[in-house]
Amino acid sequence: MSKALLEMRGITKVYPNGVVANKDVHFSLQEGEIHALAGENGAGKSTLMKIMFGMEEPSEGGIYIRGEQVKLQSAQDAIDRGIGMVHQHFMLVPSFTVAENMVLGMEPRKGLGFSAAEAIRMTEETARKYNLAVNPKAKVEDLTVGMKQKVEILKALLRGARILILDEPTAVLTPQESEELFRELKQLREQGHTIVFISHKLKEVKAICDRITIMRSGRSEGVFQTSDVSEQEISRLMVGRDVVLKYDKTTPAFSKPVLTVEGLSVHDAQGKALLANIDFTVRGGQIVGIAGVEGNGQTQLIEALTGGLKGVSSSGTVKVKDTDIRSSDILEIRNLGVSYIPEDRMRQGAAGDASISDNLISTRYRSRDMNKGLFLNGSKIAALASSLVEEFKVRCSGPTQPIGMLSGGNMQKVVVARECSTSPELLIAEQPTRGVDIGAAQFIHQKLLELRSDDCAILLVSADLNEILEISDSLLVMYEGQIVAYFEDPSAVSEEELGLYMLGINKQDRPKHGRTVNHV
Repeated sequence: MSKALLEMRGITKVYPNGVVANKDVHFSLQEGEIHALAGENGAGKSTLMKIMFGMEEPSEGGIYIRGEQVKLQSAQDAIDRGIGMVHQHFMLVPSFTVAENMVLGMEPRKGLGFSAAEAIRMTEETARKYNLAVNPKAKVEDLTVGMKQKVEILKALLRGARILILDEPTAVLTPQESEELFRELKQLREQGHTIVFISHKLKEVKAICDRITIMRSGRSEGVFQTSDVSEQEISRLMVGRDVVLKYDKTTPAFSKPVLTVEGLSVHDAQGKALLANIDFTVRGGQIVGIAGVEGNGQTQLIEALTGGLKGVSSSGTVKVKDTDIRSSDILEIRNLGVSYIPEDRMRQGAAGDASISDNLISTRYRSRDMNKGLFLNGSKIAALASSLVEEFKVRCSGPTQPIGMLSGGNMQKVVVARECSTSPELLIAEQPTRGVDIGAAQFIHQKLLELRSDDCAILLVSADLNEILEISDSLLVMYEGQIVAYFEDPSAVSEEELGLYMLGINKQDRPKHGRTVNHV
């Protein structure tokens, strides 16, 4: 094999608090390959990539480009060396145009001012060079998720990236958008670019990647040709055991309606429709899945169900059992037996500076069993936290550890533990496994299925089509604030067909429970 384009030799990273994120890791890239990096949350993938992109410095070891040792002390150092990174959460300015985002930080000038014409020319030239079509004058806030990702890739290429690090690039894409991305990545590979593909979707890793490095507990478990290892073998190397990729669900036995939404419509302050005439019911013991590309009304629907609608007008009814909750706040809604796993664990789901223990009791500290007179009952809280940390297999030094020090997957387990451990009658689960590894996702799915067996009604909103098809009892698809499809049996629809509904290409006539009249 030819000389490596980039090598990371003996990389060890120890943080000041004593946490060892990487231990003697070797990682190498060949020019013109797509190289997968896989591993559980907390396995050290993110730290390794932050070191490659100059966001962190290793405690030991070195980085070599074409055999020459380099020191990357900032992201700019990495960019100057031809390394670019597209983060899972895009770094674009929504109110700016595509061209303005493309040249951010390297703005072309005309006299003393900004040259919009030159920014457009640079964008068009880069798009043409790499065969990645974008509209330079379009505002980013009006773009689809797939198009935003294309802009991020072009931004890195404009800055001279020959190595591209892509972090969970298909997390929010439809199957059709993912296929388009794969074609574009293969084109870049043919032009000599090298791509690091970080993903938990092993089917995609197998489909597009040439080699795979598997990490576990901060170490490399080996480098493999993806054609030589199965998805099951990759899973076993990642988590140290066999992982169930299919679930044997019990036959559903739905009970009474717990959540009933009828004629729900929401308009913003300018009168634009955000939700239009939404109808559905979730019964006890039932998991109703909602699929859709982000930005098609799911956020407003969840806000209507959790007391978060602000600055908008709404009509229709939203009932939990027999109580209309449209004017209720989150505490009143929780008191009806509702739990909520929010989409963004950092912004909505957890207090990063607080301990695991404090986060676990944050929704129940008012309850009598958590209080001792005027003070919280420390012994009961400690016992509960220790029990949940053990039950939900949270990897940590103990319940007093700040939750912000945990990996994303372990932080998500804390949020899921808090929301699932209160015996809820209704659980609203919004992207419950986003950004978590296959082992943690399996664990969270099993917890949802256990709640289902206990007669909990579950509304599951997810961009992961495999997840939503695998564990839902029935399925709704949202597009532009409307329900455009209903499937009583999710196993009867493929991911590709679902993607057509999510993109608005296919629709059903007046989709209601039990009614599935299709047209294209």
